[in-house]
Amino acid sequence: MGELEERRVVTCFLKSGDEILILRRSQNVGTYHDKWAGVSGYIEQSADEQVLVEIEEETALDRKEVVLIKKGAPLTVNDDKLGIRWVVLPYLFQIEDRAKIKIDWEHKEARWIKPAELANYQTVPMLNETLRRVMEEEN
Repeated sequence: MGELEERRVVTCFLKSGDEILILRRSQNVGTYHDKWAGVSGYIEQSADEQVLVEIEEETALDRKEVVLIKKGAPLTVNDDKLGIRWVVLPYLFQIEDRAKIKIDWEHKEARWIKPAELANYQTVPMLNETLRRVMEEEN
């Protein structure tokens, strides 16, 4: 296979109490149908701004309702099958009111889990490592 196309994305986890939100991707998105993920999206502006846009779009939470806990080191994920090298910028945010979350067309299910339970889910590639990048000092 030839050179991998590089795509930069943000992935963020929303934390409430001792649980994080994971979202199951719908058939309407371009990649990884039915896989569990965090709130994520292609970086079209600064990563710090893009992550707030994605939270608003995918959860209906206003940026005033989330508090940044940690920004993790970028993670490179090579997907030879898709021919893509993902550069993932991980984030962790605290939220107060879970009831305000309303998922959009990109996802078909939302679930609150303890971080250690993530290994029990079929996720987008390297999601556990992405989470580790922002949770290390949290535990």
